[in-house]
Amino acid sequence: MRYKRRKGTKTIQSKKKEIDGIKFDSTLESFMYSLLKANNIANEYEGEKFVLIESFKFSNASYERTAKKPMVDRASGKAVRGITYTPDFVDPNGKWIIETKGYANESFPLRWKLFKKVIHNGYPNVVIFKPQRQSECDITVNRILELL
Repeated sequence: MRYKRRKGTKTIQSKKKEIDGIKFDSTLESFMYSLLKANNIANEYEGEKFVLIESFKFSNASYERTAKKPMVDRASGKAVRGITYTPDFVDPNGKWIIETKGYANESFPLRWKLFKKVIHNGYPNVVIFKPQRQSECDITVNRILELL
């Protein structure tokens, strides 16, 4: 694990790793992939993107400033980008989803709650897993094997 300084704070930067030509964002992701592969569990790495909030046109006035510009109406009539979420591993048969998360950034808890709401509303039979340690990856694989 490496630390990257950003204006007086520490940001944890995970190590990238490549296995089978797939570039993983962290060693925990690569470990999870290796476990799934060793147990012959079919999976798609970052294989599906979920829409958490649709994009929309903001018609109200919204007075905002930027670092270089004064406070003016910046959003009236402009499109607001949607929010999507791409979990790490998805079952091709739609039974489970895995999001490995060693160290979460500040936006992750909100995105995770929105993701859980999407799964709750549209995928009632899907089981989601969020292992944060290698030992939890082992537990995840055992539970997936029970589902198969």
